[in-house]
Amino acid sequence: MQHRIVVLGAGYTGAIAAGRLARRLYREDVAITLVNAEPDFVERVRMHQLATGQDLEPRPLAEMFAGTGVALKQAKVTGIDVDRRTVTVTDVNGPDGPEHEPGHEPEHELEYDTLVYALGSGWNDQGVPGTTEHAHEIASRPGALRLRERLARLDAGQPVVVVGAGLTGVEAVTEIAEARPDLDVALAARAGLGDWLSPKGTRHLRKVFGRLGITVHEHAAVTGVEADRLVTADGTSIPAAVTVWTTGFAVHPIAAATALEVTGTGRIVVDGTMRSVSHPDVYAVGDAALAMGPGDKPLRMSCASGTPAAWQAADAIAARLTGGKLPSMPIRYFNQCISLGRREGLIQYVTADDRAVRAALTGRFAALYKELICKGAAWGVAHPVFLPSRRRHVVRDQDRAASTVTSPA
Repeated sequence: MQHRIVVLGAGYTGAIAAGRLARRLYREDVAITLVNAEPDFVERVRMHQLATGQDLEPRPLAEMFAGTGVALKQAKVTGIDVDRRTVTVTDVNGPDGPEHEPGHEPEHELEYDTLVYALGSGWNDQGVPGTTEHAHEIASRPGALRLRERLARLDAGQPVVVVGAGLTGVEAVTEIAEARPDLDVALAARAGLGDWLSPKGTRHLRKVFGRLGITVHEHAAVTGVEADRLVTADGTSIPAAVTVWTTGFAVHPIAAATALEVTGTGRIVVDGTMRSVSHPDVYAVGDAALAMGPGDKPLRMSCASGTPAAWQAADAIAARLTGGKLPSMPIRYFNQCISLGRREGLIQYVTADDRAVRAALTGRFAALYKELICKGAAWGVAHPVFLPSRRRHVVRDQDRAASTVTSPA
């Protein structure tokens, strides 16, 4: 009987985990099912490009996993029962799938022996009044496409404000300012601009912002969003025909509704192999997992954390099923890669626990470096068949028992 592995979510981490498992285990031993609501792989790190009118290369999951043995299921996850080892899904109409009346899509259960939870995260409105009604998000492809349509309708001179000065906010605001120099583009930052960077990195960031004509509202905590303006904690009103909200991410709420041990924000608590500390048949990777990194600090929600976490989980699952050696490589950081439009970039080198050091790469070469990183990440996900194969057969419980030798008394 095949060991059933179900992977939920085909973003960077889920797709990588599924592809790596397919190259570590024999098809006759395991049945790997990858569940995703969309038919395509989404390059989330490029959503700011999609929002500004750029077209991204389509990456159909069916083509990516052709010949791997991974079974694709286009469906939405609606529930998980970790005690019964089942996942409840609702089938989504695919281009070649059956037609269903809206609101009457069939709901059914998938059984698993091992579950990989990689449902990721979405935008976080931080509870600020008016955000869900009036702000745009770019944490998803639908959100980026809605923003794309809205920006295309803006007349010259209208104000666009990006709220949040982290990596996503910085990339979004520079992309918008470069693509639409006719707009009045601004950034609202709770703290100082680039205050997490090295002095060299901060200087370059400010230089690019100045060149692109971006207005920066520093130490401006936004407390309200309206249809045509933002309000900050000190009562300042900032005009905004379009508000783009990039103040962090919130995980999918499904995990918090299960018996899994989760944090107060709903992230699944895992050990160094990405295995749930409460349910050993469940692994979590990417933004949905709370894993500790160097310095006993939680790994941040990012592709930089998620990709090695997916490798770790897949290798740990394969090792436990085949009696192999568990992976012991700690996850650490090397740099933060930031695009500043299509012609500028910033590579901030960091310590293992993600603190900036003095060294930073800037300018056109940094932009090319970032582009290479993005292309490499997408290529690695889209070509799991090229991953070096080190397959081993699954060791059954009865095989383990039969191989145990007891010394005579």
